[in-house]
Amino acid sequence: MPLLTPLPIAEAEPARRTAEIGRAPERLAGRKNLLQLIQLRWVAVAGQLATIGTVQLVLDLALPIREMLILLASLAMFNLACGLRARASREISQAELFAGLLVDVLVLTGQLFFSGGITNPFVFLYLLQVVVTAVLLSTPFVWAMVGLTSLCLVVLTQWHHLLILPDLDDSPLSMHYIGGLLMCFLINAALLVIFIGRIGSNLRQRDARLADLRQRAAEEGHIVRMGLLATGAAHELGTPLATLSVIVGDWSRMAPFAGDPELREEIEEMQAQLKRCKTIVSGILMAAGEARGESPVLTTLHAFLDELATEWQLTRQPAEFVYERSDAPDLPIVSDTALKQMICNVLDNALEAAPQGLLHLLASCEDDMLVLRVQDQGPGFAEDMLAHFGQPYQSTKNKPGRGLGLFLSVNVARLLGGRIMARNPAEGGAEVSVTLPLASLTLQKSERSRHGH
Repeated sequence: MPLLTPLPIAEAEPARRTAEIGRAPERLAGRKNLLQLIQLRWVAVAGQLATIGTVQLVLDLALPIREMLILLASLAMFNLACGLRARASREISQAELFAGLLVDVLVLTGQLFFSGGITNPFVFLYLLQVVVTAVLLSTPFVWAMVGLTSLCLVVLTQWHHLLILPDLDDSPLSMHYIGGLLMCFLINAALLVIFIGRIGSNLRQRDARLADLRQRAAEEGHIVRMGLLATGAAHELGTPLATLSVIVGDWSRMAPFAGDPELREEIEEMQAQLKRCKTIVSGILMAAGEARGESPVLTTLHAFLDELATEWQLTRQPAEFVYERSDAPDLPIVSDTALKQMICNVLDNALEAAPQGLLHLLASCEDDMLVLRVQDQGPGFAEDMLAHFGQPYQSTKNKPGRGLGLFLSVNVARLLGGRIMARNPAEGGAEVSVTLPLASLTLQKSERSRHGH
């Protein structure tokens, strides 16, 4: 049998702690459910004791008291053992909870056996066991409980101690009555299982939606903080960039630099990069606090995509870049900085993943949706990256603060009613697809009239 290589202590401890945190909600839920069953069982013990005492002392009916009290004492001892189990640190599984419910059903069956069987009006307490199982446990356990309680009910129709009531005769129940009783029980049990299951499913879906809304609220708060930080940084960078621009301009006019072609070319490159930095800073300041841009640019879809691809190729200069536009209608659209930066960020990530490989941008239209596919020939996404795609600080670059660009891009697409998805194609590399509804980009009639179109 192969031996497993243990993780180093520095790595094993965080992994163990993460696994413990992941199992904590299930462990807490299992313990709470067991405590609920313990409380319900004490109520059952008290109720059975009160019922036996009332029937024996008040109604003066002959019951096998010794056998019934032994069953009751056994149930109380079992409940004490369950209380000790609830204090243990080991996780409480659904199988353990189901085993406890089986004990409850068997004790109830025994009490009914000694007190009239199917003729006992408390026979429908089986439905309580079905309901509790449907609320606490998964579907296989629920239907197993329905089958078990139905079997116990059938057994009690044939084997039980007769409960002789002074006001009634002891004639046996007709088969028609017993059959109707069983049918009624099965229908009630099935309906309870189905509707409680649906209610539980609705509650779980509601909780999932609430969790998603809380996650989105947290992400939007994160975006606001980053926007404030970016705006402050842009204000701070304005002065040093202006100073550098003046200094480099002075250098370009100095004789030692102007007379050397190589130095003059480098100074021109520095001036171009400074101009680009100033443009980026100005764009941040103009777009601060905007989701769609307060000063949108009116253009067409073809012009926007062609200009974006050309500008990105000129500024990034990839080794090999292919841009294709197919089946995309040339509609009038509103373009702003956020939309442009979102697409450029996806292209930048692909370029960093495969700087020397082919980069492919394909624009198409599918069912009134604009689909932009960015494909690279890099190593592809790791499985954990695909599982947490678009979340902040999820990056393969192992540098502080990376992964935020894609996080912002995902949220911009979400604000526009679209989405960004990633996958690893079978032929290799990686593909990121940006899907945006054309309705969120095109001009509405009111906007056209307002802008004179």
